[in-house]
Amino acid sequence: MSELFQGDQWLAYTFAGLMGLSMLIYAVLDGYDLGVGVLSRFANGQDKDLMIASIGPFWDANETWLVLGVGLLLVAFPAAHGMILSHLYLPVALMLLGLVFRGVAFDYRAKAPAEQKGRWNFSFFFGSLLVAFAQGFMLGHYILGFADTALAWMFSVLVGVCVVLGYSLIGACWLILKCEGDLQRKAIGWAQRALIGAVAGIALVSLSTPLVSARIFDKWFSLPEFFYLSPVPLVTGGLVIGLAVLLSRLPKAGDRHSWMPFAMVIGIYVLCFLGLAFSFFPYIVPEQMLIVEAASAPASLWIILIGTIFVLPVLAGYTVFAYWVFNGKAGELHYD
Repeated sequence: MSELFQGDQWLAYTFAGLMGLSMLIYAVLDGYDLGVGVLSRFANGQDKDLMIASIGPFWDANETWLVLGVGLLLVAFPAAHGMILSHLYLPVALMLLGLVFRGVAFDYRAKAPAEQKGRWNFSFFFGSLLVAFAQGFMLGHYILGFADTALAWMFSVLVGVCVVLGYSLIGACWLILKCEGDLQRKAIGWAQRALIGAVAGIALVSLSTPLVSARIFDKWFSLPEFFYLSPVPLVTGGLVIGLAVLLSRLPKAGDRHSWMPFAMVIGIYVLCFLGLAFSFFPYIVPEQMLIVEAASAPASLWIILIGTIFVLPVLAGYTVFAYWVFNGKAGELHYD
């Protein structure tokens, strides 16, 4: 392992880690608000208002982590950026279209006449669904190294559906945390159903990843790497079982443990990310391009690192501050 970090190569791996961290934070933070958007389709008008109010102070800021991750990919790994985006042009365009739907509908639904509100509610749901599915499709296509076969496209579509369910799971757990009464009970039911689909998605990716890559198969099942990786599926399985048991016992008097489902899903997300990172390292594009091959020149990386040192703490500080200010249960969202 030490030979991977000779000379200035640590800079490339540092930026790969920062980019991965940004994408993980984005998947958690924007994942729950996309999930809330998907679930809004199954709620009545009053519940829709409260669900959207629960993400109102946060959803714009959540998306900045995606901007940071893609920005780091562009400036630190321009060759990989070109290869990835050229293969994912269509799903990226659909994702951006979905973000437009969400952004416009979020504001207009609260200001439109009553007879038009239903259209904006549907636009918010559709935009959330489109973004979530497009991101899952991109993940599936990335895992398979952008293979252009019918089976690869079917796999990507299936991963897209599983990511929608995964986002719905964390969105439902967010609502358990932020809401009370009847809506909280509905969110518990949504979380129980979404958990089944999310677990199926995790199993699908876990089983297919070593099958499509002999290198990853050898990495998973050789020693001592097998023992390094084994805690990931074991702890993930424990969290899934614990979450299923906890959801069956909620809600509790005094709103006890309402924060735990959201925290447990975050743990599942982190473990799944670590499993993928372990599998693909040291490649930034699976089986095609190494991290060090795609990295910019060391002098450029040093300049980018200085800027990142200033930007990252500000972004993290703003995120923590926003969640601290707007903690507690969600209330009615006003535009006065």
